[in-house]
Amino acid sequence: MSQQIPQANTIDEVILILNEIIDDALIKKSTMGYFAVLYCKVTEKVKEGIANGMFQNGPRMEKLDVIFANRYIAAYYEYKWGLKPSTSWQVAFEYATDFWIVLLQHLLLGMNAHINLDLSIAAAQVAPGDEIHDLEADFNMINHILSSLVGNVETALSDVWPFMKWILKKTRNVDTFLIDFSMQEARNGAWKFAVQLAPLDTSQLQEQILIRDQKVTKIADLITNAGFIPSLIFKLLRLFEVGSIKSKIDKLRSVI
Repeated sequence: MSQQIPQANTIDEVILILNEIIDDALIKKSTMGYFAVLYCKVTEKVKEGIANGMFQNGPRMEKLDVIFANRYIAAYYEYKWGLKPSTSWQVAFEYATDFWIVLLQHLLLGMNAHINLDLSIAAAQVAPGDEIHDLEADFNMINHILSSLVGNVETALSDVWPFMKWILKKTRNVDTFLIDFSMQEARNGAWKFAVQLAPLDTSQLQEQILIRDQKVTKIADLITNAGFIPSLIFKLLRLFEVGSIKSKIDKLRSVI
């Protein structure tokens, strides 16, 4: 019997499916639950934003959110069922079983694939052609929501690594690496790529997505192999990481 990959039709269905992924990760003690928690919190914030009139076009924003989320959901189930997701998601999921990858790297790997690839595709799909320019303000508002959660993520990470703040202050290399990746450049790049995709026909679109996927996969390599000093510090962080996978998922769920 063939299995059908779950796909959401509304933002409430997105949240429901994401919570199913989180619950499955808790049962299986899988680090794949880390990004799912972060993403569920982002989705809840977007839902609140739509309800509170934060966006210029609420219905369009819900459509964008659903298309965006369905790409992650599809990639998750494709990997889970032995199919082949995008290369950048494939790499992110493969590292889920790597002992040496710390919680922060798991989050960055997920954000890399989802922001640098999926967000652009979703934006171009919901606002094709010249419509893409009307989306910019609401696209930037999503970025604002993402940024607002960073402080909460740092709080959760500080609980996992009590001396993390001290390390980030003392070690400029790691600090710069995290700040540079962690989102501003990623979000700016995602918008530029969305504008590039919007006017393309189907065949051109698929060609550019494949090229982009390879570039995004190379960024994943930087996250997991950030150079000697950052890699050494990540290993130290991993050795002193406090709590089980379940406790970390619960911490992210309660703090973010």
